[in-house]
Amino acid sequence: MSISLDLSKLSLMDALDLAILIEEEAHQRYKMFASQLGSYHDAGKFFASMAENEAKHGNDLLARRIALFGKTPMKVKLVDLFDVEAPDIGAPRRGMSTVQAFELGLDSEQKAYDFYDMALPGITDPEVRTLFTELRDEETEHVEMLREAMAKLPPSASVETENDPDDAPYL
Repeated sequence: MSISLDLSKLSLMDALDLAILIEEEAHQRYKMFASQLGSYHDAGKFFASMAENEAKHGNDLLARRIALFGKTPMKVKLVDLFDVEAPDIGAPRRGMSTVQAFELGLDSEQKAYDFYDMALPGITDPEVRTLFTELRDEETEHVEMLREAMAKLPPSASVETENDPDDAPYL
């Protein structure tokens, strides 16, 4: 996880932009995983649903940003961050179980929580501090939702499968 910005100097608009881009990076990564595993694979379906969730959260943040700041161009760019919430790029593998996919999602949500929690002590702007606290707490909710969904998985969800390399040739 890395950020090339001085978080203590973020304006509210920049903080919203950062949060939007964190969600976008995670969305892109999950979307890539889903395409690698395919929709026939339960882990691939999980990654597709995570991509949708990340996109929804990013769009909610974008709507909030537009309501506050209109269409003012972003100063924060995707290159200013790496792996804040997005799962490790090499994490999916052919035959991974649904439980392993969920664990990857849990780790990523926890990573986002840790980012916002570690950033808070250095944030002096009260609006940015409030936003980061809210985002951190939302990550806690996401972790709990994933844990609850994971607890409902059948025992077969922990079984790794053997796939034909032709089914997922890029893994």
